[in-house]
Amino acid sequence: MGEYSIGDAMKKFLESSRLRGDIQALQIGDAWEAIMGKTVARYTDKIQIIGDKLLITTQVAPLKNELKFQKEKIKQRVNEALGQKIVNEVIIQ
Repeated sequence: MGEYSIGDAMKKFLESSRLRGDIQALQIGDAWEAIMGKTVARYTDKIQIIGDKLLITTQVAPLKNELKFQKEKIKQRVNEALGQKIVNEVIIQ
């Protein structure tokens, strides 16, 4: 059996784990303010990844509307922040 570093072993585990989306959502949550700015981060209630979909929840109607217009930009910024193409669709709730 080959030898792996702890980092490589964790990557392999996460690739096949159901925890992958939750961990990626945490990574996005940590970088959300840097990705979208303080105001958007302050009024974002929840961020989830389900499969290749990023779900963003906010109760602020004007923000929800603005985020709907920025879906493509959000997708690009999140994928850049994670260093790989994970998000293919953004859903605003």
